[in-house]
Amino acid sequence: MDKLVRIFIKDHENVKNNTVRKKYGILSGGLGIFFNLMLFIVKLSAGFISGSVAIMADAFNNLSDAGTSLVTVVGFKMAGKKPDPEHPFGHGRVEYVTGLIISLVIILMGVELIKSSVEKILAPTGINYSAITVVILIFSILIKIYMYLYNKKLSEKLESTALRSTAMDSFTDSIATSAVLLALMISEYTGIKLDGWLGLLVSGFVVLTGFSSAKETIDPLLGTSTPKEFADTITKFVARYDDIIGIHDLIVHDYGPGRMMITFHAEVDASGDFVKLHDTVDNIERKLKQTLGCEAVIHMDPVFVNDEPTKKMRDYTAHLVKGISEKLSMHDFRMVAGPTHTTLIFDVVVPFDLDMTDDEILEEIDRRVALLPGNISAQVDIDKPMVKTENSKT
Repeated sequence: MDKLVRIFIKDHENVKNNTVRKKYGILSGGLGIFFNLMLFIVKLSAGFISGSVAIMADAFNNLSDAGTSLVTVVGFKMAGKKPDPEHPFGHGRVEYVTGLIISLVIILMGVELIKSSVEKILAPTGINYSAITVVILIFSILIKIYMYLYNKKLSEKLESTALRSTAMDSFTDSIATSAVLLALMISEYTGIKLDGWLGLLVSGFVVLTGFSSAKETIDPLLGTSTPKEFADTITKFVARYDDIIGIHDLIVHDYGPGRMMITFHAEVDASGDFVKLHDTVDNIERKLKQTLGCEAVIHMDPVFVNDEPTKKMRDYTAHLVKGISEKLSMHDFRMVAGPTHTTLIFDVVVPFDLDMTDDEILEEIDRRVALLPGNISAQVDIDKPMVKTENSKT
C-alpha cells in the first residue's frame, strides 16, 4: 500500500491538504472496487460449485461493498471541492455523510444475513464440499484482512470516519466469510449443519458494527464537545502570550477534516493598551491558522486586574457559586457600582449532569447575593461546557 501511495500521491505526507486527502480517498475506493468485484466473481463461482446459499450471499455482500467503495470515491471527490457561494465553508462534511451511508449499508446487509440465517435454521440444506471452494474462501478472508489493515492505517493517518467505517466493513466481512468456511468444514466432517446458527451470530455482530460506525459519523454532523486534548493545546498555545490572562468559552466548529473554525474569549487587562492588545489577538489568530490549521475568531474580555474591590468581590462570588455546587465555575466577572446599587455581572458554567435546573441555580445565586451587605444584585448568564472532560459520556 505504501508503494502505491508514493506512486499515485505526490506530497503524500501532507494529509491536511484537501487535494491530498481526496487522492487518498480515491486510491482507497479504487482498490476497494477492484478487490470487491474480484471477490464477487470468485465467490459467486464457488457458490454455484458448492450449492451454498451462504457463499452466494457472501458474494453479493462483496458486490454491495464494491458499491460502497464507489460511494467513498464520490464522497472524497465531493469533499475535496473548493468552497463556493452556497457552501462558503467547503464540502468537507460530505466525508461524514459518506461514512454514514457505508454504515447504513453494513446494517442493511446484517439484517439480510439475519433473515438468511433464520431460514437456514428452519430449513437446513447440504453443501457440496470441494477443495476449490475452501481455497476461494481462504483467499477471500486474506484479501479482506488486507483491506481492513490498509483502510485502518489510512483512517488513522487521515483521521477519516469514512475510511474507518470502510475498514470495519472489511473486518466484519472477513469474520462472516470465516464463519461460512467453518460451517462448511464442520458440515463436511461431522454432518452437523451449523450454517444458520453461525450466520445468525455473525449477522448480529455485523449489525452492531454498523450501528457503531454510524454513531462515529453522526456525532460530528450533529456537533460534539471539544476534545480535552485539543482544548489544552489551544490553552497552552495562547498562554505563551503575556498579554493574555486566560481563555474561556472555547467552541470548535468542525466543517470536515482539515476545515476547522474555533472561537473563544481571551481575558486581557482592562487597563492595558487596547491597540496593542488587539494586535496581539490578531497575531494569535494568524499563528493558530499557520500552526494548527484552524481559522480563529477571538473575543477580548477586559478584566480588572489591579482593582482591589473588584478582585475581592470576584473571589467572594466565585466562592459563593462553588457553595451551590463544586461542579459550577464562574468567569467574565464585572462589578458595576452605581450611586444607589451595585450589579455583579458574570457567567456560570453549568455541567449537563448537574441535578439542578438552570432556573434553580439562578434563583439560588440571586438569594445568596441578596444576603450581601449593600444593595447588590446579580446579572448571570448560564453557559454549558463545550470541552469534553474525562467523565463526559460519548
